[in-house]
Amino acid sequence: MASGATGTTTGSDWGKADFEAIYNCPDPRRYFTTLQPLDYQIPHHGQAVFRTVADALRQRRPGRTPLDVVDLCCSYGVNAALLNHRLTLDDLYGRYTALGHATSRTPQLVHADRTFFATLRRPQAARVTGIDAARRAVDYARDVGLLDRGFPENLERDEPSAALRHALAGTDLITVTGGVGYISARTFARLFDCLSSPPWVAAFVLRTVSYRPVARLLDRAGLVTEKLTSRTFRQRRFADGAERRAAFDALTGHGLSTAGKEADGFYHAELFLSRPAADIAALPLADLLPG
Repeated sequence: MASGATGTTTGSDWGKADFEAIYNCPDPRRYFTTLQPLDYQIPHHGQAVFRTVADALRQRRPGRTPLDVVDLCCSYGVNAALLNHRLTLDDLYGRYTALGHATSRTPQLVHADRTFFATLRRPQAARVTGIDAARRAVDYARDVGLLDRGFPENLERDEPSAALRHALAGTDLITVTGGVGYISARTFARLFDCLSSPPWVAAFVLRTVSYRPVARLLDRAGLVTEKLTSRTFRQRRFADGAERRAAFDALTGHGLSTAGKEADGFYHAELFLSRPAADIAALPLADLLPG
């Protein structure tokens, strides 16, 4: 499950439970109350990695202030909230599960959230552009100020709008936490057609999904893709036995063992970072993300 991915493929099409209904609500209360029991945690891991990567980019490109970040499958702006604000994923769970049964209507929540996030904004916050096919999720994230620009567009199906093409021109970093599988190299190809120079790409990808088609496309765009080999990252618990069996079958098909990873009852994701060769030479992945 992506952080709000909605494209041409649903989770049930490739063995995962179908959570489509929580991705396009007027606000994120249902999203968080549904995912908390499954210990959905990949945005937490993304927070640490994306902040580290963003800091490294600022050092490599000192004139780029603020950084322009594009978050794919942005959903309700969870990655943007964690990148740019003094809070944790647990803070978001606490806020929205407490409000899950409240009588507040979405406009009231939007007004409260706008103030809530504004008071927690970090210095040197990145300028975040979010892309997701879920219009209401994007609207919420933009209305509360998590996204500077939000585009409810499905790049698996359609060419980017003129407004999105313009917004993408100066992108420094593309992030995605789990959306690959819902989106494919087709989305990345349409993105890169809009870019004047290749940005860095940081992607968490479930081990059940191959990242090779995307990595090949990024290679043609002038980026070298490295995989962090020191660890994997828990995404969430399997929703049921059928989902677990489908994941194990997919991993077996990829020649991968579940020992020490999915055998613990969680989906596991790998981290891929794609950068120009000169940036890798200046700061190897093992130094950027040790351990």
